[in-house]
Amino acid sequence: MICCLVSRRDVLRLSAIAAGFTLVPATGALAADAVAAVNLELVTLTETGAVLTWYTGVPGTDDGLGRMKPTPADAEVRYGTHPARLTKVAHGPSGTPYHHVELHGLEPGRTYYYRASSRGRAASATPLTGGTAAGTPRGDGIFAFTTPQPPPGRFLFAVALCNDLHLGETVAGLVGALPWIKGISQVPGHPPYPEIMATALVDDAKARGATHLLAAGDVSAEAAPADLARARGLLDRFGGYGADYLVTRGNHDRAHDGHPSCTPGRWQGNDCFGDAFFQGRPTYFSHELNGLRVIGLDTYDKPGDGGDAGGLGRDQFAWFQDELKRDPDRPTLVFGHHPLFTENDPLALTGTHSLDAGQSLRILAAYDRTPGVLLHHAGHTHRNRRSVFPLAPRVVQQEVAAVKEYPGGFTLLRVHEGGYALNFYKTRAPLAREWSERSRQELSGMWPRLSFGDRIADRNSVVRRDLSGLG
Repeated sequence: MICCLVSRRDVLRLSAIAAGFTLVPATGALAADAVAAVNLELVTLTETGAVLTWYTGVPGTDDGLGRMKPTPADAEVRYGTHPARLTKVAHGPSGTPYHHVELHGLEPGRTYYYRASSRGRAASATPLTGGTAAGTPRGDGIFAFTTPQPPPGRFLFAVALCNDLHLGETVAGLVGALPWIKGISQVPGHPPYPEIMATALVDDAKARGATHLLAAGDVSAEAAPADLARARGLLDRFGGYGADYLVTRGNHDRAHDGHPSCTPGRWQGNDCFGDAFFQGRPTYFSHELNGLRVIGLDTYDKPGDGGDAGGLGRDQFAWFQDELKRDPDRPTLVFGHHPLFTENDPLALTGTHSLDAGQSLRILAAYDRTPGVLLHHAGHTHRNRRSVFPLAPRVVQQEVAAVKEYPGGFTLLRVHEGGYALNFYKTRAPLAREWSERSRQELSGMWPRLSFGDRIADRNSVVRRDLSGLG
């Protein structure tokens, strides 16, 4: 489910936009090999590579979710440094409707042009994403993008940033308990989608070179002991908890009633999340990672039903400020479930998509007094969004899309001596690609507009910063 309640007015406004939108191209009589290639997305853009995804379906059909029925096809990308000379070719797996093609060996700072196709039909970009879903349109199915320069200096290490695994969830796309919102369930006979996506997360994070993983909350759907145990077991496949991966609490991980075997919570119910991951220790912490100070925040350290704004308890807030003061110049990454503030988020109008505003203002003021803070990683909004606030202009707030649903992935933080890069990756396992494409139909197909990231910079960015003291 989507993390927070929204107003009826918000949903009606979104529904009105979606009313005239469909992913089912109208056709007359269908040819035997009829196929349409849609939802082309430039997901990842690094200095030397790019990741492209799209979907193939049968025109004029409807799978019951408002999209074409899937049909397998080939996947080809022709690309080059001039739109009339697409001389290089890359392919993805054939025999699937869920296409994933990676380009390698690109040059930093160069503009490339490409055309993605299946059965010779050019793929069209995902609509409703601000015009940059697939890069810059150049006509005739061709798109362009420019690779960034890498962060200066020697590469040091990589960290996977993720959130919103929601182990135990069975219906995606629900907004609160509003009856006019249709959720999306897994295909009968398939494994639970949170388990598919969490497994793919661990496998891809390791394959992409991450040596550490930070999970910023909502690892469970409603903090049931079995779901937390399953989450812990899947994350343990990445490495050792407390050393190779770290976890913070989200609003869905709050203490709940009905689990008497778990320790009584500080604010309410029984705290099964605390038992699973902290075992009597504070649910906030500071950790050293190759010289980088990592501060984990419990952004639901408060009473509530999970549908309100986040907040830090008085003890935690005092500890956090003291920790920042203790070593203000040390390179520092902060992660927690709720963002400080959310920009251009239509589902955040009720004020439930971020931390308490007063606390956020005080945190930004503290960041401005702490030169070492470079990055604040948050989840909860289930979207990719890069923000820099005037009160703390040296700090990037990176919201990362959910693991458990479209676009389904994680952000890789690559640390260099002279800065860092943030790159979003979708997970690649076949069942993960299938569920990601199915769950893009949340909110009547409007979900990509809210979650993918309007700008390429929301998914991929580079920051110059002196990090030469890290190892």
